[in-house]
Amino acid sequence: MYTVRQLTPADVHAVERLLRSSEYIYQRFTLEELPLLLERYPCMGVFSNQTTLTSFLLVQTVNPPVAWIGGFGVSWTESRSYIEHLDRLLEALMQPLHKAGVQDLYYSGSDMMLDWLRPLLMHRQFEPDRYLYSYDKYDYAVPTQGNQQVTIRPVNPATDMPALLTIEHACFEELWRYDEAAFRDIARTHPYFVVAEQRGHVVGYQFNALDAEMGYLIRIAVHPSAERQGIGARLMTEAVRFFERHGATRIMLNTEEQNVHAHRLYEWFGFTRLPQTGFVLRRPLENP
Repeated sequence: MYTVRQLTPADVHAVERLLRSSEYIYQRFTLEELPLLLERYPCMGVFSNQTTLTSFLLVQTVNPPVAWIGGFGVSWTESRSYIEHLDRLLEALMQPLHKAGVQDLYYSGSDMMLDWLRPLLMHRQFEPDRYLYSYDKYDYAVPTQGNQQVTIRPVNPATDMPALLTIEHACFEELWRYDEAAFRDIARTHPYFVVAEQRGHVVGYQFNALDAEMGYLIRIAVHPSAERQGIGARLMTEAVRFFERHGATRIMLNTEEQNVHAHRLYEWFGFTRLPQTGFVLRRPLENP
């Protein structure tokens, strides 16, 4: 007997147990972020006998009308039924997604050929949207110190939010943008989130994540009005220094295939492009 309900922060330990023991896992978050994600975003769970969590599906509605699949997992006891669990959870999430104003649901993977969820989602109305490149770096060498005239300091959500949102809208498509709530969550849950300040104005930002010895360079952005002044290079240098201080032996990042300017920056800093191709899938949601 299965029951489906929305998960809350009270379910965090059940989700953690499933993540540690499951054969089928897709996870775009750290365990440190999990309680806040369960508090803020739609996450459905399937329970057996109303008490044991057997699967979950988390969707991050960071910028409606856009939402992303942020996590999916099925317990090892239900491994043979993982497709049925996916269908049950997707159906259960439609109502909260419509309520949040979501019109397009996205999914991203790092390896188009090996991603186990990709074929399942493509049989469930998801379509290819764009491709991503993945880069790795295994040392801390930097080719430049970047612009030393800008100030790099920790983000202050109370005062920096207008500038962050301005940069976000100037630099990214709606698909990739964060809203104010998402930036506040990132500031609370990520170990490194800094801004670049030039003549008293915030003109760029950068934030990272860590998972044991793995470093994830998640986002670097510089307002178009301040480009080609060495600010992106300065942010990249400071990021590498952060990973060095914390002993990350591998620094990883993803970027869009057509983002040639970013490719040049990463390759200049010694990142090596991986042979696999990342990807993004999109499913337009029908009106309720």
